[in-house]
Amino acid sequence: MMIEIDGAEGEGGGQIIRTALALSMVTREPFRMRNVRAARDRPGLRPQHLVAVQAAATVSKAEAHGAVLGSTELVFVPRALTAGEYRFDIGTAGSTTLVLQTLAPALAFAGEPSTLVIDGGTHNDKAPPFDFLAQAFAPVIRRMGWSLSLELHRHGFYPRGGGRVSATVMPLAAPVPLELLARGPIAACVARALVARLPRHIGVREVNTVRESFSLPIQRAAVEEVGGVGPGNAVLLEIAAESITEVISAIGRKGLPAELVAAEAIRQAEDYLRLGAPVGPHLADQLLLPMALAAGGRFRTSHPSLHAVTNAKVIRKFLACSIEMTEIVSHQWEVNVTPRA
Repeated sequence: MMIEIDGAEGEGGGQIIRTALALSMVTREPFRMRNVRAARDRPGLRPQHLVAVQAAATVSKAEAHGAVLGSTELVFVPRALTAGEYRFDIGTAGSTTLVLQTLAPALAFAGEPSTLVIDGGTHNDKAPPFDFLAQAFAPVIRRMGWSLSLELHRHGFYPRGGGRVSATVMPLAAPVPLELLARGPIAACVARALVARLPRHIGVREVNTVRESFSLPIQRAAVEEVGGVGPGNAVLLEIAAESITEVISAIGRKGLPAELVAAEAIRQAEDYLRLGAPVGPHLADQLLLPMALAAGGRFRTSHPSLHAVTNAKVIRKFLACSIEMTEIVSHQWEVNVTPRA
């Protein structure tokens, strides 16, 4: 039976595609998606979404109908998930991390280790930067039994891209439930400004703005001049607590003063610190799939985003699991995932 998905439902963006592809590969359940990315300014498959579809088809020997740029309907029929060494090139600055998040959960069920190399953007607006995956996402899913090793080979910024990331995915073994209910004391906060083919003073102004806001010592703030095929800039704040590390990012863009880029990162960090819960809103969204595929568990976070609510709906179409989101105190919610199959 074909699973029917309305791509306009909920947040109506690319995450619906990525989650559906990952779950289809694991369960071998085919799906038809209409209204692909209907809520976006440019609906249909964009380059990074198309590469995700093509890559998923490659690793699962699937038939993919409608896998063309701009397509608003997709039919995906997986055959056999196959471990191996794979390389994919988005061809634009589209997010490598989002393509990686499509493939890695599925390949953990392929029975043998796999390696992935993906070329494209590594630090994008509206997508998790590589640092978030490596320092926030991967350590948490390792607690559940997932084995995901990540490496950044080359930075890639909009609009040129040209970055490269790689990942080693080991088979999922002996999964355990996630229990992440308290953040604990903050051990350290580190600010980094990445600058590629731009004047160094941009990064200096950014880290100075962050240092002033959080009273950071100079040794906890750094400007990193990184390579890249084009110019780019990002501010990264790493907040290490007793139970978790959160990575917050703000991406610079042409015409936006350095101080305003830093201010956006500061705003997000203040929201996270004020919340008191361990899991930030972006990580909360991304933990649902690995929890549903493994042994479930529970964590505390802020009010669930529309992305998280939509992601839960897509997961329930493929897996017989319970995903409950309950407000426990003002502004704090507990998310409980219980696999049933």
